Amino acid sequence: MDKLKEIVDKEAGLKRGMRSRHMFMISIGGVIGTGLFVGSGYTINQAGPGGAVLAYMLGGILVGIVMASLGELATAMPVAGSFKTYAQVFISPSVGFLSAWLYWINGAITITVEWLAAVIILQQYFPHIPSVVFYVVFFIIYLVLNIMAVGVYGESEFWFASIKVIGIIVASAVGIAVIFGWTSHPAIGATNYLHHGGLFPHGFGASFLALVSVCFSYSGTELIGIAAGESRDPAKSVPRAVRTTTLRTLLFYVLAMIVLVGIIPWQSAGVNDSPFATIFQLAGIPSAHVIMDIIVVTSALSAGSSWTYASSRLIWSMSLDGMAPKFLSKLSKRQVPVRSVLFTMIIGVAGLLLYKVSPDKLYTWILSGIGLVVVIDWGIICLAQMGFRRKYVRSGGKVSELPYRTPLYPVLPLVGILANAAIAVSLWFVPGQRITIYTGVPIIAIIMLYYFLFARKRILAKQKENREKIENSLSVELS
Repeated sequence: MDKLKEIVDKEAGLKRGMRSRHMFMISIGGVIGTGLFVGSGYTINQAGPGGAVLAYMLGGILVGIVMASLGELATAMPVAGSFKTYAQVFISPSVGFLSAWLYWINGAITITVEWLAAVIILQQYFPHIPSVVFYVVFFIIYLVLNIMAVGVYGESEFWFASIKVIGIIVASAVGIAVIFGWTSHPAIGATNYLHHGGLFPHGFGASFLALVSVCFSYSGTELIGIAAGESRDPAKSVPRAVRTTTLRTLLFYVLAMIVLVGIIPWQSAGVNDSPFATIFQLAGIPSAHVIMDIIVVTSALSAGSSWTYASSRLIWSMSLDGMAPKFLSKLSKRQVPVRSVLFTMIIGVAGLLLYKVSPDKLYTWILSGIGLVVVIDWGIICLAQMGFRRKYVRSGGKVSELPYRTPLYPVLPLVGILANAAIAVSLWFVPGQRITIYTGVPIIAIIMLYYFLFARKRILAKQKENREKIENSLSVELS
């Protein structure tokens, strides 16, 4: 076990300065962004009140399954490459290559959508300031936070994410007061739950078709796996972060959705305004929109910063394995991948050009596209966990000695694989999101074609030594 940790530390190269509370808040920071504060309105409109709540409950259960699988992997192999490394070692190098590039693209584009959301809100208050000024300010803030020692980034994200958590709790409490008439607004009661077509105006099937957008909202929980590569004590901090993140994220989202669908008729919900702002308005709170807009901007910037952190670490790990340009593998004196941070942010900024193409539909397209990437990578995590467990046992390892064990193995990871595959297929049955299939499948095909035609030999040669080290250590040290 000690030898495996030594190998992992040597391969990681990153400074282990991340505390347990940092890891938890980084995961929360990646999850709670525009997906909840803005995208939740789209889900309510798509699935109806009961359908939206059910969709978030099902999505939360799926997150729990994926996190349970990731927890076992991240405690046994706490590396910055996370599920990319797990996929290439325990499934195949080609799957690891696909998973890595899809998730990195996902992270870079998420930075784009979070910045867009923040700027749209800020320009309502500062209409004479060009959007490019805000983008430059965001770029500088992100760069400073992500090139400092990892402990500085972790501390900043802890406080940014705390603002979001407090905002959700306060908004939910105020919403409950509005529903029961404990404010100046007349009691809403069960009107929006039972009227306007009932809880499931589009049928139960709408809940399942809404799971792609829900998965976009939940994306970010898996950042714990990447942060494990810089955790001070992954064997203790990762299991704790897995348990608390799953339960609290599910609680935040489901409670918030129960409150939102009780206040906002599903027909009027959408992605143009934050439904949370409506809660404060109905409660008669002065400057309600200002309060909520501050929270949403903070949430967007925090989520984007989390994705900058995760994506830069991922592509740094990819460069070590020959999957990405070699110049990205250099670390600063603080053991931070500065070049990878810059490269990721530049691509994220380039994504802003897409807004000029179709500003009205961009958010929905990105929501669906990221949702597709998320369920693919979630399925890969579950499959990699099964591969790890098989090799671990065959090598003579004792399951009881693992720092964290996936419950109900192999049922939970199997359910995770099938559920994520079903959600990906469901995109075909939602006309407004079908474009994701048209664009996503060719991107996947291009990535795989590039791997087999140009990258396979180089990557296999680079990975062979590391793969043998890991498998030998599993056989010798974990038995």
